[in-house]
Amino acid sequence: MDKDRLKVLGAGIFSLLLGLGVARFAYTPLLPLMQAQAGLGVADAGWLAAINYGGYLSGALLAALIGDLVLKDRLYRLGLLLAVASTALMGLASDPLLWALSRFVAGLSSAAAMLFGTGLILNWLIRHHHRSELGIHFAGVGLGIAGCAAAVAVMQQWLDWRQQWFALTALGALLAIPAWRWLPPPDTSGVTRSGEKLEDNPPSPLFLRVFLAAYFCAGVGYVISATFIVAIVDRLPGLAGNGTLVFLALGVAAAPACIVWDLIARRSGELNALILAALLQVAGILLPLAGGLAAALAGAMLFGGTFIGMVSLVLTMAGRYYPTRPAKMMGKMTLSYGAAQILAPAITGWLAAGRAGDYAIGLYLAAAVMLLGSALLFALKAVERRGARLRVASEFA
Repeated sequence: MDKDRLKVLGAGIFSLLLGLGVARFAYTPLLPLMQAQAGLGVADAGWLAAINYGGYLSGALLAALIGDLVLKDRLYRLGLLLAVASTALMGLASDPLLWALSRFVAGLSSAAAMLFGTGLILNWLIRHHHRSELGIHFAGVGLGIAGCAAAVAVMQQWLDWRQQWFALTALGALLAIPAWRWLPPPDTSGVTRSGEKLEDNPPSPLFLRVFLAAYFCAGVGYVISATFIVAIVDRLPGLAGNGTLVFLALGVAAAPACIVWDLIARRSGELNALILAALLQVAGILLPLAGGLAAALAGAMLFGGTFIGMVSLVLTMAGRYYPTRPAKMMGKMTLSYGAAQILAPAITGWLAAGRAGDYAIGLYLAAAVMLLGSALLFALKAVERRGARLRVASEFA
């Protein structure tokens, strides 16, 4: 592998380990501990998750509005600093309002890594004539989830909830170094390294509307399991204490998943790959409710192996439509995904509060919405065929 490409992809992996793994997803395995030791209530836990996604949505809005690559690079680097600071604040605070501030800032920082970082990396890959696939880059999400779950599982034997947040802050500071240093300043010219002009090829307005609706459904399907799976598994009969193990399995499955889905998409096409991932994700969401550790682990691995694959495929498609400014459409798609991530945790927390803290009701909601999203992806194939026919007709008119 080209050394420069390896370093750029490495910067992306470390930024996702920090922004998604530490700043954003460490909250999930630490949630039961904070409820037991820090007095965090069931409904408040749901609201904190929703606020986190509110920060992420705000970052997505910035990505959708900003076209300047230099500014995106600066915001990416600011996001690395905010990721470390927001993690530290979780340990320094015991006030739900300060926790809420931390979760909002963590959401902003995760958007910086996920959107600005991903857009900058995809732009670099296209300019340097590398394959415009993000599977290796997005391995950082799964590694971040698995790493945080493993770290919490080990640390909880010796450290309380506050000390664990401080330990994760130190880890995050180390991760920020290669994430900062290995990503080069952006090339602002309108051509590739060999002098070819970069041109955008946007989809039709109808395609974009249906795509946004389908991605909203994917956001609901993703966020409920990703946020509450540890708490859900810990409350299932005979599975108390196994939630962190299940979350670890989710992250382990997610780590190589994007590379696998890149290979599937090469053979079947990206839309067919998305439909397959969505249907498999429905099974992954529901399997933990079948009972038993084996079903919970299988469901987590199936879920982990699909949700990040869908994100990678969608953001790769967005970057190919807009190679000169890939983060712009990525931001629009993530606004849809992020809106779901605000609504779904808050609704799940509210439903759980009326069921003695049982978050499992949220899994049924997630599965139903994912089925709707699968249907929309099927409809998108028809929209794509219609667009292709219209383009052919216009060429011969």
